[in-house]
Amino acid sequence: MSKGILNENVEIVFMKKRVAIIGVTGSVGQEFVQSLDNHPWFEVTQIAASERSAGKNYLDAIRDESGIIAWDVGGIIPDYIKDMTVSTIDEIDVSELDLIFSAVESVAARDIETKFAKDLPVISTSSAYRYEEDVPILIPGVNDEQAELLEVQKKNRDWKGWVAPLPNCTTTGLAITLKPLLEEYGAKKVMMTSMQAISGGGKTGVSAMGITDNIIPYIPKEEGKVRKETRKILGKLKDGKIEDADIRVSCTCTRVPVIDGHTESVFVETEKEIDPNLAKDTYDKYNDKISVAGLPSAPEKYYAFHEDPTRPQPRMEREVGDGMTTTIGRVEKEELFENGLKYMLFSHNKKMGSAKGAVLLAEMLHKKNKI
Repeated sequence: MSKGILNENVEIVFMKKRVAIIGVTGSVGQEFVQSLDNHPWFEVTQIAASERSAGKNYLDAIRDESGIIAWDVGGIIPDYIKDMTVSTIDEIDVSELDLIFSAVESVAARDIETKFAKDLPVISTSSAYRYEEDVPILIPGVNDEQAELLEVQKKNRDWKGWVAPLPNCTTTGLAITLKPLLEEYGAKKVMMTSMQAISGGGKTGVSAMGITDNIIPYIPKEEGKVRKETRKILGKLKDGKIEDADIRVSCTCTRVPVIDGHTESVFVETEKEIDPNLAKDTYDKYNDKISVAGLPSAPEKYYAFHEDPTRPQPRMEREVGDGMTTTIGRVEKEELFENGLKYMLFSHNKKMGSAKGAVLLAEMLHKKNKI
């Protein structure tokens, strides 16, 4: 529990929401462990992973065959998790929980999330439910109003809970930066080339020999995800359904030898004339009214705008806002379109695009009384 002061004479006590992390030993699960350390609203009370890890304390569960502790996240392992016992999926007691964070990285994600959503809210980093008609793909600060679709989902499926997935981490930065442009100028066409970090491929996704001194020009299924998710996220909720935004999206997704953080080159055709010199004002205005301001995991600035043409750069941007700020630079008029501009963006795939973004989503939904 946490404490707050109502006035100088009255102390009030807030009961933290009890949460479980499913898939806790994997890369994304470890990000959740770190993101929830000393969280003021949520307390990790149960953790689960595969049968291989079940019954072990957390440190032993992430120890490899040579005895080395395989902690893949920066910083130290939080004390709260070290001696917790890892359960199997079936051993999780939903009656003692308020929320599930799903970091399941396998094809089993859909079955696992379905099992828990019958009783509890589930916030997921997997793609298992992203493209269902009654499931919003939520980015806190961008399409919060689509959270109302979760009530439709509960009713449709006769569940007590719901599933709220994050988008693909490459979609995250694109949708975040397009939102103000769409609202202010109307976006018609988007062309994007991504330069994605090695960590986006997971522990075994990219070989050292494959990425060193190299660029991999294709990431399976990535481009289809970005096209579909961008239109859905930027769409409108009408009559219990999301109407996709009327935007044509073309993208090329590549893998580059950068450890953390995705950089994207974006070209946007707009309906209205757009002055690149006013773009900073547009993003500053959205910073001032961003819906997630003040939430525990929210950055001081949702957007960082650079006029220096050498920014953004992954090494310089990845720590801004503890990885939760999206950085924009190289904003220029695009001559290919009658109205439009081009820009570069940086978004942290392991922070805003992953577990910490999921925690921010949980905070937003808690504020909306959905949890």
